[in-house]
Amino acid sequence: MTRYQRSSQIWTLLICAARERKSFTYGDLAAILGFGGAGTMAQFLGPIMWLCQDYEWPPLTVLVVNSESGLPGEGLSTVEEVNEDREAVLNFDWFSIEPPQISDFSEADRS
Repeated sequence: MTRYQRSSQIWTLLICAARERKSFTYGDLAAILGFGGAGTMAQFLGPIMWLCQDYEWPPLTVLVVNSESGLPGEGLSTVEEVNEDREAVLNFDWFSIEPPQISDFSEADRS
């Protein structure tokens, strides 16, 4: 499975989390995807972050947090104000937009 296919899977998890007003830790996502640890998540979250920025959607990746701090990782460069951004994500109607295709994540990626 490609990293962009993984980004697509994570997208689905995050829009469902937003609807339920929940978040995931990096470890939660790693466990759901069957990974040994949370350290590999940035490569999958980056394309989601950039796609949201390109389309001027709230930063969906703000819902993925560090288990100790409860905050998104420092590499989440599009987050201006975490609490405001989280509320924007939770209040956005993610199911009203056309779901991104795998190629959308690839095209948005900046890494």
